[in-house]
Amino acid sequence: MSCARSGHRDRWHRLLHLLSAAAALAFSAGAAQAHPHVWVTAASELIYAPNGSVTAIRHAWTFDDMFSAYALQGTVAKKKGAYTREELAPLAQTNMESLKAYGFFTFTKVEGIKQKFRNPTDYFLDYHDGTLVLHFTLPFAAPITTRQLVVEIFDPSYFVDFSLQKQDPVRLVGAPAACTAAVQRPSDGTAAAQKLSEDTFLNGVNANYGAMFANRITVDCP
Repeated sequence: MSCARSGHRDRWHRLLHLLSAAAALAFSAGAAQAHPHVWVTAASELIYAPNGSVTAIRHAWTFDDMFSAYALQGTVAKKKGAYTREELAPLAQTNMESLKAYGFFTFTKVEGIKQKFRNPTDYFLDYHDGTLVLHFTLPFAAPITTRQLVVEIFDPSYFVDFSLQKQDPVRLVGAPAACTAAVQRPSDGTAAAQKLSEDTFLNGVNANYGAMFANRITVDCP
């Protein structure tokens, strides 16, 4: 196993506690493997202040059942097959600390200028129907007042596949009545990704491959 592959594996152990079985097989095989290895269904809320400025983005990310099962290894529940928020709190904290290094896979721009976030708040994990759901709020470094805001959710390495949920993927909470949100969903890039190796995603020209499949939310407030 090359050092690059080993480092990539360790990165995701830190990021989301444990890799899925598919990812483990990909690294041990030593050959080109299909991306992604983790699937997330996302729902997002943009939080507005009374003065009409955007103050935060609130996420709810539902992980695929295979990854959820592996992530829960070592987590003890008083009731078999059920986990409370308190029991999942250490895992939620680990996720937040690790996700910070990757910008929480959330990229926001105003007039082409990237906006910064403060540390996440109100984060916790829920467990429903065999899957983990990560909730967290990303406050902007400063409230944003603008006519248009663009939010993209994606993993540049395309290791994690994000998709917005089909029903009500985006909500504007407390926004002025004239504000609207449009969603642009990505096309499926898995077939093309199968032709690329792990090392190519890490260090090559495809290191930002995932941007091609970003979920884009455009908010307009005329």
